[in-house]
Amino acid sequence: MKASDLLAECLAAEGVEYVFGVPGEELEDILFSLRDSPIDVIPVRHEQGAAFMADVHGRLTGEAGVCLSTLGPGATNLLTGVADAHLDKSPVVALTGQGGRERLHQESHQHLDIVDMFEPITKWNTRANYPGVVHESVRKAFKLAEHEKPGATHIEIPEDVAAEETDAEPLRPRERSVRRASPDRKAVDRATEVLAAADRPLVLAGNGAVRTRAAHQLRSLVEETDMPAVATYMGKGAVSDADDHSLMTLESGSADQVDRVIERADTVLAVGYDIAEHDPESWNPDGDKTIVHLDFEPAEVYEHYVPDVEVVCDIAAGLEALCGAGLGTTDRGWYADLREGLAGEVNRSPRADAPFTVKGALPLVREALDDEDVLISDVGSHKMAIARHYPTYEPNTCIISNGLASMGIAVPGAVAADLAVGGTRADTEGRFPSGDRNVVAATGDGGFMMNASELETAARLGCSFTVLLFNDDDYGLISEQQTESGGEAYGTHLGNPDFPAFAESFGIEGHRAQSWDDLAAALDRVVPGDDLALIEVPLDPGVR
Repeated sequence: MKASDLLAECLAAEGVEYVFGVPGEELEDILFSLRDSPIDVIPVRHEQGAAFMADVHGRLTGEAGVCLSTLGPGATNLLTGVADAHLDKSPVVALTGQGGRERLHQESHQHLDIVDMFEPITKWNTRANYPGVVHESVRKAFKLAEHEKPGATHIEIPEDVAAEETDAEPLRPRERSVRRASPDRKAVDRATEVLAAADRPLVLAGNGAVRTRAAHQLRSLVEETDMPAVATYMGKGAVSDADDHSLMTLESGSADQVDRVIERADTVLAVGYDIAEHDPESWNPDGDKTIVHLDFEPAEVYEHYVPDVEVVCDIAAGLEALCGAGLGTTDRGWYADLREGLAGEVNRSPRADAPFTVKGALPLVREALDDEDVLISDVGSHKMAIARHYPTYEPNTCIISNGLASMGIAVPGAVAADLAVGGTRADTEGRFPSGDRNVVAATGDGGFMMNASELETAARLGCSFTVLLFNDDDYGLISEQQTESGGEAYGTHLGNPDFPAFAESFGIEGHRAQSWDDLAAALDRVVPGDDLALIEVPLDPGVR
């Protein structure tokens, strides 16, 4: 078979359902080989959108999302989304085409050293210089992308390699269950001693607690010990925010309520926490917290994050070991008042005469979504409100980019989420089981316009998610920061189209909220519906 046929068979053997990408001349053999495979190729409007779709697919399913681009500008357009997946620990395999090998030694049309460019934003990346290595390259790319801690990998395939024949065959599909490291008994005993001696222990749930599906074990530990739990932005839902032990996320509440409880804590059990998620200096400024690090890898070296104990193992297994260690219970009195205040704040509906704010809209969004429905947040001032004030009840139901924190992820991310869990499937042959979870893409006008063209992709696929667009005609988060530091903002003001009309030009329902009651009614109507819709929420500049 041709190497491109081998590539398609290898992807199918890996269980790939979709390849998100933009076509190119150098991809011709690959595209036609994929046409004859069980994989759906989903043409998108920009390579960044393809990478974001692969990113969110990986986060929601735990299986590597696949994105595809041609050489040169196609590949450079993938970079941001691939880097986002890499820092957010999301499994992604990026495939890029390349010109024939005969011209790679010299300056030539659209030729850049893409392998070199992808080196710092991937766990592993290579050029397949020979047809007989395609099967090994694909297997390695998926194995490394999905292995804890997951991330991005990349394979470049020159067009002449894709067209050449090979006798190689796909390697066996990846194993679904891989034995992970068990906790060291001495480390567990030492962690138990430290936590049992603490007066005010606190659990910090990071991305790894969600990513490794360890929420059940974490919830059991919290219930057994009465320790409060606070999440990073990417750890939301590891402990349900409906649980009285939950203190929402770092920086939640008004007047830095959670900051105060962290100040009170004398010991922090960090579960699946990466310092790229949230700088430890913000919650351990003096470096005086006793820290127990529980993660699949040793802790990063940083003066504000120096663990007294490191339990390096499978996170769920480590939590189970602590559950069985007889830690005893913590007096809830030191955090119960803050928990009560937080719960009342996040569930408070806005006054009828209050101006629109993101924070005020979140109780209405929460009411419209079931516990297992999915909210995808873009990056901007609205992300901060969602991270701090949106109650999350199940893991992986509030998707926030906070490693690279890339604007533009919400709309393409919602396409991937709808395909993965929302009941929309790109094929019509019933090969893949459908889900029935509703999806909302929450975005600002800045992030939305970066990948707004993917609304066409969503409409073409028959997606049924809701875009909730907060519009302040500004890069609002930057304005806030400039105003706080210098008293004014500069270089942040934007102009925008008529967003409902823009949506309608794609054949999508567009609605501009006129009042809080109108917004609530619109959310209740479109979120559980079977159609794609956009709701604009106009914000007054300076009102958040």
